[in-house]
Amino acid sequence: MFDLPLMKFEVTEHQAEVKLCRDCAVSVKGAFPPTVTQPTQYGSRVKSLAVYLSNYQFLPLARLRELFSDLYGHAPSESWIVSASKEMVDEIAPALEAIREQLVASPVLHSDETGLRVEGRLNWLHSAGTERLTFYAVHPKRGWDAMHETGILPRFQGRAVHDAFASYFKFDQCSHALCNAHHLRELKFVEDEYEQAWASEMTDLLLEIKDEVGASPPELASLPRERLAHYERGYDTLLQRGFEANPPPTESPPNTRGRKKQSPPKNLLDRLSKWRDETLVFMRDFRVPFDNNLAERDVRMMKVKQKISGTFRTRAGAETFCAIRSYISTARKQGQRVLNAIHDALLANPFIPAAHHAE
Repeated sequence: MFDLPLMKFEVTEHQAEVKLCRDCAVSVKGAFPPTVTQPTQYGSRVKSLAVYLSNYQFLPLARLRELFSDLYGHAPSESWIVSASKEMVDEIAPALEAIREQLVASPVLHSDETGLRVEGRLNWLHSAGTERLTFYAVHPKRGWDAMHETGILPRFQGRAVHDAFASYFKFDQCSHALCNAHHLRELKFVEDEYEQAWASEMTDLLLEIKDEVGASPPELASLPRERLAHYERGYDTLLQRGFEANPPPTESPPNTRGRKKQSPPKNLLDRLSKWRDETLVFMRDFRVPFDNNLAERDVRMMKVKQKISGTFRTRAGAETFCAIRSYISTARKQGQRVLNAIHDALLANPFIPAAHHAE
């Protein structure tokens, strides 16, 4: 039978004796352990569990206090839980800097952004990640200003994988790759709503390339030259058929200004044509994935946080959460036990991700 021991707090009293020298009358006092700073306080393992439950398991503060009360008979205050998270952020500063620098040096970087409610207003969560690293930042804006202030993309010189949001292309010191999962969804929409055969055939072509890349021997870094040419011809042929079925608009609707509105199929065709190399780069460089699902997975859990715990009442709280999630997501990707990584950080010994040049 596997069971849990009785859960209770262990209380340790520390005493420091004071000695007076009879000869010189000098008073000497014993030193307390460096972690003991208050007359009464919670220890590092309580802090670790509070940070873990709040930032990794997404328990709201009130429910977290109830859990502590039910399990241990003690309910730390909400302010103490918030302070524990702030302390955690101070201790993981070296780890966050290492994450940022290793992301800048990565050959392939996944980026995404999604809405985040902070102080009752829409803000934006920005993520940058690889298979071994994650970095989050929150900003009032979605576009270039936010990406620039985050400090990763402006220095990145590898291949950035994203969903074709225009702001990413402003970073021209790096190359780009587009998420084909997005393209498949849009092609399915064109097929269903507009009944255009070229869309389903383009879907089949992209998936055929993906399967051939997946079945390639591990020692190859690209499809053979003749296969690249074959798929490029098929891609261009389908684009031509698509443009023939979707000519550009010749007249603007009455009483309207600005550019003539195009249909969704035409917009998709323009993107697939303009960013042809960025769409097909996954068959030329096997380090580049078919899609941007890694970034979407990283962002998904941050959305779950809002569904469970609600919005962030303060910007400082949102920034604290992003910093801690960057640390524990990276630790998790690198095989670390999250609770141990949090405890080590609170003891001023944070997990520092190891550089991995083969990413």
